[in-house]
Amino acid sequence: MTATAPPPPTAGTDPGDPTVLRLEGRWTLDHAREIGSVLRETPDAVETIDATAVERLDSVGVLQLLRYAERRQLDYARFRFRDDHCTLVAAIEDVHDDRPKRKREYGFAAALGRLGHAVQDNTQEVVALVSFLGETLVKLGRAVLNPRRFRLTSTVHHMEQVGLDAVPLVALLSFLVGAVIAFLGAQILADFGATIFVVELVSIAFLREFGVLLTAILLAGRTASAFTAQIGAMVSREEVDAIRTLGLDPIDLLVIPRVVALLLMLPLLTFIAVVAGLLGGLSVGAFSLDIPPQAYLARMQEQMELRHFLIGMSKAPLFALVIGLIGCLEGLQVQGTAQSVGERTTSSVVQTISLVIVFDALAAIWFMYMDW
Repeated sequence: MTATAPPPPTAGTDPGDPTVLRLEGRWTLDHAREIGSVLRETPDAVETIDATAVERLDSVGVLQLLRYAERRQLDYARFRFRDDHCTLVAAIEDVHDDRPKRKREYGFAAALGRLGHAVQDNTQEVVALVSFLGETLVKLGRAVLNPRRFRLTSTVHHMEQVGLDAVPLVALLSFLVGAVIAFLGAQILADFGATIFVVELVSIAFLREFGVLLTAILLAGRTASAFTAQIGAMVSREEVDAIRTLGLDPIDLLVIPRVVALLLMLPLLTFIAVVAGLLGGLSVGAFSLDIPPQAYLARMQEQMELRHFLIGMSKAPLFALVIGLIGCLEGLQVQGTAQSVGERTTSSVVQTISLVIVFDALAAIWFMYMDW
């Protein structure tokens, strides 16, 4: 008596619902070729798959269905399987993306392809940032009109973290940078007998550029990364989903307090950085350049104009907005894994520092052409 051949994999649309594809037979490694042929011939109207009539199913069949769902952009969670197959399906679904990465390809076509992907990714990041800016401004305006929505306690807490805890670092580094600028300027100006012009060099550099730029770069590395890691961890633990489930807005709870704290504290830290940088130049002038503190301060008062200080301070709110928005946006874009938290944290630091420097350069060029 001959053994009956195992039933091959088959698929057909449900007569009652043409969007449902019903699978039958054995979807196993022995029928891998037939599985590919069956799935390639499925109609375009299919939106879900009913595999409850499948006799046998192994990892090859599950992987084929997963890739079919990805190609057709179908919701794999809507697929139906037998109860005794669900454990296997869940296990394969968890690890099906953990395949070894393909080796990096070289050549002009591969480089052009990577360039295209990079441009597309950066464009999407810019669009997302602009959209996030608009959403945040709208909800910030709503909080102004309805003060009960504003989280004062959270804002004060972040003001302490962003501002008060950063004062020693900002002051120390600004003082040292001011001293370095004075040393370098004195070495060049001494050849022309114009060492006294170190006063103008340090003063203009810190009032217009270095005070706000150093502060923004320090907060980009210190605060933007903290915002991304904090919010990203909440996304990974599904706390943000819980906030939405409770009917609350994550923007009101997580983003606005952080952005407002930065908007308030970055100008104050910039002022501290300017003062510390000027003190660094004053110290070098007093101890190394034979410029008495009284003469240093008198020349600074005579030569410096208020507009230099105002130009530097005017950049602080813009930099605060950039740092706060990027730090929070990258945190909300975390995918739920520890690797994603690390990648987004790195991305937030790179983006904030880059944008701060770009905006500072554009502002410097604009103020120069405006003769301010």
